[in-house]
Amino acid sequence: QVQLVESGGGSVQSGGSLRLSCTASGYAFTRLCMAWFRQAGLEREGVAAIDSDGSTAYADSVAARFTISRDNAKNTLYLQMDSLKPEDTAMYYCAAGPAYYGLGIRSLGYHSWGQGTRVTVSS
Repeated sequence: QVQLVESGGGSVQSGGSLRLSCTASGYAFTRLCMAWFRQAGLEREGVAAIDSDGSTAYADSVAARFTISRDNAKNTLYLQMDSLKPEDTAMYYCAAGPAYYGLGIRSLGYHSWGQGTRVTVSS
């Protein structure tokens, strides 16, 4: 089982930036596909994903504003969020799944989840 710990959430005004981090342990990080999801209501939404080869996928709503990256030497996943909007307000979760299966931003296939970090964007 992969242990995931998120950090970096907080409150920011509209147009501001935040960077989320997720540190993984318990498994070889380079063998994981990593992703960020968020939940503001009942449904969990895929935000961005990055596979072991560096290939990325984004939700249309964030593609021009968010950047996902990973540092394999530090076993850490990042989400740089710029030009934040009130509708980005949510609990953000880090997730891990097997690499090279093309998981993308669908939640199916991700087997490990962090506890979440809250992002609040005020207008």
